Amino acid sequence: MGKFDKYKIDLKGMREDHKQYEFLLDNTYFTHIDGPDVQKGKVTVVLDVKRNSHSFDFTFNTNGIVWVPCDRCLDEMEIPVEATDKLVVKFGREYAEEGDNLIIIPEEEGEINIAWFIYEFIALTLPMKHVHAPGKCNKTMTSKLNKHLRTTADESSEDNFEQAEIESEVEEVEQPIDPRWNDLKKILDNN
Repeated sequence: MGKFDKYKIDLKGMREDHKQYEFLLDNTYFTHIDGPDVQKGKVTVVLDVKRNSHSFDFTFNTNGIVWVPCDRCLDEMEIPVEATDKLVVKFGREYAEEGDNLIIIPEEEGEINIAWFIYEFIALTLPMKHVHAPGKCNKTMTSKLNKHLRTTADESSEDNFEQAEIESEVEEVEQPIDPRWNDLKKILDNN
């Protein structure tokens, strides 16, 4: 039996018009899926599959907690996950992903493995920045960051982070302009 066999949904053999599945995702699932964002978690996924005349409507209700590394101190932090996602599955000649949520699967296979789709739906609920609440980051790591960012002894850590961002923006603006661009601008001005 493969790692993700329990996530296969047999659509060809589905006799009812509506069927519900429940999956409990634990650390083993996240380790096996080997995704870049989440390595640990406790998530419950309830999947409703409704058969229509030409397609199957999948509704994923996801609820739980995942642990991701903090972008600032690299310690694990807990992020709650709660989402409802939809997927439409149709039979066709070969596998294809069309649009945002339409999947075509080969009719002769008649089944779809949803393990990766579940992971993607979880990853999409995560915020862009994974940062602990103020004061919750690893004290050792933040002191090392402050040591390398500090320009004067009396600056606070938040000032250091903001100052580093401002300095990087200023460096981008102050670079000399390539003289070839001036020649191209002359061509535009003549038109």
